[in-house]
Amino acid sequence: MSAVDELSETQELSPSIAENAPTRPAADRFMRAMLRVNSVKKTQKIERSAHRNMQIAMIISGIRCIITYLAIPIAVPIIGLSGMVSAPIGIGLSVIAVVTGISSLRQFWRSDHKYRWMYTAFIGVIFLVLAIALVSDISTIVRAA
Repeated sequence: MSAVDELSETQELSPSIAENAPTRPAADRFMRAMLRVNSVKKTQKIERSAHRNMQIAMIISGIRCIITYLAIPIAVPIIGLSGMVSAPIGIGLSVIAVVTGISSLRQFWRSDHKYRWMYTAFIGVIFLVLAIALVSDISTIVRAA
Protein backbone atom coordinates (compact mmCIF):
# COMPACT_ATOMS: atom_id res chain seq x y z
CA MET A 1 0.00 0.00 0.00
CA SER A 2 1.44 3.36 -1.01
CA ALA A 3 1.65 6.43 1.21
CA VAL A 4 -1.02 8.13 -0.89
CA ASP A 5 -3.44 5.23 -0.37
CA GLU A 6 -2.79 5.29 3.37
CA LEU A 7 -3.37 9.02 3.48
CA SER A 8 -6.64 8.76 1.57
CA GLU A 9 -7.84 5.99 3.90
CA THR A 10 -6.99 7.86 7.09
CA GLN A 11 -7.97 11.40 6.15
CA GLU A 12 -11.10 12.71 4.54
CA LEU A 13 -10.89 15.83 2.40
CA SER A 14 -12.39 18.83 4.12
CA PRO A 15 -15.35 20.38 2.28
CA SER A 16 -13.35 23.44 1.30
CA ILE A 17 -10.53 21.34 -0.15
CA ALA A 18 -12.97 19.07 -1.97
CA GLU A 19 -14.87 22.11 -3.18
CA ASN A 20 -11.83 23.63 -4.89
CA ALA A 21 -10.70 20.37 -6.40
CA PRO A 22 -10.11 20.57 -10.14
CA THR A 23 -13.25 18.48 -10.81
CA ARG A 24 -15.36 21.66 -10.74
CA PRO A 25 -15.17 24.05 -13.69
CA ALA A 26 -13.23 27.26 -13.11
CA ALA A 27 -16.42 29.33 -13.41
CA ASP A 28 -18.05 27.32 -10.59
CA ARG A 29 -15.00 27.76 -8.38
CA PHE A 30 -14.97 31.50 -9.12
CA MET A 31 -18.67 31.94 -8.25
CA ARG A 32 -18.32 29.89 -5.07
CA ALA A 33 -15.37 32.03 -4.00
CA MET A 34 -17.18 35.27 -4.85
CA LEU A 35 -20.30 34.21 -2.92
CA ARG A 36 -18.18 32.75 -0.10
CA VAL A 37 -19.83 29.35 -0.41
CA ASN A 38 -17.33 26.83 0.88
CA SER A 39 -19.28 23.62 1.10
CA VAL A 40 -21.99 21.82 -0.74
CA LYS A 41 -24.88 20.58 1.36
CA LYS A 42 -27.20 18.82 -1.05
CA THR A 43 -30.17 17.87 1.05
CA GLN A 44 -33.89 18.22 0.44
CA LYS A 45 -34.14 20.70 3.32
CA ILE A 46 -31.40 22.94 1.87
CA GLU A 47 -32.92 22.77 -1.60
CA ARG A 48 -36.37 23.71 -0.25
CA SER A 49 -34.73 26.57 1.64
CA ALA A 50 -33.10 27.78 -1.58
CA HIS A 51 -36.47 27.80 -3.34
CA ARG A 52 -38.12 29.56 -0.40
CA ASN A 53 -35.43 32.25 -0.35
CA MET A 54 -35.81 32.71 -4.10
CA GLN A 55 -39.57 33.12 -3.69
CA ILE A 56 -39.08 35.69 -0.91
CA ALA A 57 -36.59 37.61 -3.07
CA MET A 58 -39.02 37.61 -6.00
CA ILE A 59 -41.92 38.74 -3.79
CA ILE A 60 -39.88 41.61 -2.36
CA SER A 61 -38.74 42.60 -5.82
CA GLY A 62 -42.32 42.48 -7.05
CA ILE A 63 -43.53 44.62 -4.14
CA ARG A 64 -40.74 47.09 -4.87
CA CYS A 65 -41.81 47.30 -8.51
CA ILE A 66 -45.48 47.77 -7.62
CA ILE A 67 -44.66 50.53 -5.14
CA THR A 68 -42.04 52.21 -7.33
CA TYR A 69 -43.77 52.02 -10.71
CA LEU A 70 -47.45 51.94 -9.81
CA ALA A 71 -48.31 53.23 -6.33
CA ILE A 72 -45.86 56.14 -6.15
CA PRO A 73 -46.60 57.58 -9.63
CA ILE A 74 -50.32 57.48 -8.83
CA ALA A 75 -50.10 58.65 -5.21
CA VAL A 76 -47.55 61.45 -5.69
CA PRO A 77 -49.79 63.70 -7.83
CA ILE A 78 -52.89 62.90 -5.78
CA ILE A 79 -51.29 63.58 -2.40
CA GLY A 80 -49.05 66.32 -3.74
CA LEU A 81 -45.80 64.77 -2.55
CA SER A 82 -42.55 65.33 -4.37
CA GLY A 83 -39.97 62.85 -5.57
CA MET A 84 -38.07 63.60 -2.38
CA VAL A 85 -40.51 61.31 -0.57
CA SER A 86 -40.64 58.54 -3.16
CA ALA A 87 -36.87 58.34 -3.81
CA PRO A 88 -35.87 57.27 -0.26
CA ILE A 89 -38.64 54.66 -0.29
CA GLY A 90 -37.34 53.33 -3.61
CA ILE A 91 -33.76 53.24 -2.30
CA GLY A 92 -34.79 51.33 0.82
CA LEU A 93 -36.81 48.82 -1.16
CA SER A 94 -33.96 48.35 -3.65
CA VAL A 95 -31.47 47.68 -0.86
CA ILE A 96 -33.81 45.10 0.68
CA ALA A 97 -34.27 43.47 -2.74
CA VAL A 98 -30.47 43.24 -3.24
CA VAL A 99 -29.94 41.67 0.20
CA THR A 100 -32.64 39.04 -0.31
CA GLY A 101 -31.38 38.38 -3.85
CA ILE A 102 -27.84 37.72 -2.62
CA SER A 103 -29.16 35.50 0.15
CA SER A 104 -31.20 33.40 -2.26
CA LEU A 105 -28.30 33.22 -4.73
CA ARG A 106 -25.99 31.93 -2.01
CA GLN A 107 -28.56 29.28 -1.07
CA PHE A 108 -28.78 28.09 -4.68
CA TRP A 109 -25.01 27.71 -4.83
CA ARG A 110 -24.77 26.17 -1.36
CA SER A 111 -27.30 23.49 -2.33
CA ASP A 112 -25.49 22.87 -5.64
CA HIS A 113 -28.85 23.35 -7.34
CA LYS A 114 -28.99 22.19 -10.94
CA TYR A 115 -30.38 25.58 -12.08
CA ARG A 116 -27.85 27.69 -10.16
CA TRP A 117 -26.36 29.22 -13.33
CA MET A 118 -29.77 30.06 -14.78
CA TYR A 119 -30.77 31.71 -11.49
CA THR A 120 -27.43 33.54 -11.35
CA ALA A 121 -28.10 35.05 -14.80
CA PHE A 122 -31.66 35.96 -13.78
CA ILE A 123 -30.60 37.62 -10.53
CA GLY A 124 -27.86 39.45 -12.47
CA VAL A 125 -30.54 41.04 -14.66
CA ILE A 126 -32.55 41.92 -11.54
CA PHE A 127 -29.46 43.54 -9.99
CA LEU A 128 -28.92 45.56 -13.17
CA VAL A 129 -32.50 46.87 -13.00
CA LEU A 130 -32.05 47.64 -9.29
CA ALA A 131 -28.80 49.51 -10.01
CA ILE A 132 -30.56 51.66 -12.61
CA ALA A 133 -33.40 52.34 -10.15
CA LEU A 134 -30.90 53.27 -7.42
CA VAL A 135 -29.07 55.70 -9.71
CA SER A 136 -32.38 57.26 -10.70
CA ASP A 137 -33.52 57.64 -7.09
CA ILE A 138 -30.18 59.05 -5.95
CA SER A 139 -30.14 61.55 -8.83
CA THR A 140 -33.68 62.63 -7.84
CA ILE A 141 -32.47 63.36 -4.32
CA VAL A 142 -29.36 65.20 -5.56
CA ARG A 143 -31.36 67.35 -7.99
CA ALA A 144 -33.91 68.29 -5.32
CA ALA A 145 -31.26 69.16 -2.73
